[in-house]
Amino acid sequence: MPGTESAPWEYTLHIPHDVRAVTISRRTLRLILTMHGLIRVVDVAELLAAELVSNAVRHTTDPAALRVRWSAGVLWIGVWDTDQEPPEPPGKFAELTDAEDGRGLALVRACADQWGWQPQARNGGRGKYVWCELTAA
Repeated sequence: MPGTESAPWEYTLHIPHDVRAVTISRRTLRLILTMHGLIRVVDVAELLAAELVSNAVRHTTDPAALRVRWSAGVLWIGVWDTDQEPPEPPGKFAELTDAEDGRGLALVRACADQWGWQPQARNGGRGKYVWCELTAA
């Protein structure tokens, strides 16, 4: 299939501050990965994107953006939001099984090959970019 997983590509989805953005982001990501022949990473990628987007929607009152990039066998998923505070360091997922919240970044840490964050300026505002990567072996 032309344009499948070998050629680099990138998509950005601008997200309004709306809880429905999590579902829309997941479904959009599934479509992108399926169309690029990366069905084997769809389930994990959807989980990671949903956690990152839900954090942005939960902890801010402004729009956010989901960025998905593929290059050299690595899928990067990142979310920009307007909150300047660093994300809370994730605990071990096993320690959070009875917690009401706080599992998101623990799931990201457990499922992604790498993750991180960086301060980010965008459209004259400040915020942060939280990202993770999956190696599609």
